[in-house]
Amino acid sequence: MATVRGCDLPEDLFYLIDKHVWVRRLEGSLVRLGMTSVAAKLAGGGLNAVTVSARKVGQEVAQGKSVATLESSKFVGPVPAPVSGVLVRGNERLEAEPNIAATDPYGEGWVAEVEATNWEAEVAGLATGAEGVTAYAAKLEAEGISCG
Repeated sequence: MATVRGCDLPEDLFYLIDKHVWVRRLEGSLVRLGMTSVAAKLAGGGLNAVTVSARKVGQEVAQGKSVATLESSKFVGPVPAPVSGVLVRGNERLEAEPNIAATDPYGEGWVAEVEATNWEAEVAGLATGAEGVTAYAAKLEAEGISCG
């Protein structure tokens, strides 16, 4: 895992950098997504709630559109989907422990699982590997963002 400006950025994930979200391919077209450590830092303070509406399960979500809602002491807003797909499930643990999305964003703090419907086309626009971390680092530097 790379650490840039105090922010953890695993090289094995795919990032929608401008939205501070990640996606990991599980098997077939099933993917898991979540917020980056940068998103948690930008939200400020502890996370009070991360909600994936049960009504959305089975519905299609477009890349960049909200798959969940994040609430902290300083911010309320969407958690955008890094890829288009059909919402399969949300991380139910976040209801009871929303702060794990900040303390373990790439592990137990994942937000949702989606059946990706346009993976091959959309993955080309995501950042990954060492090059992805370098691109993310450039954004953090340009915007003066650090997690430490």
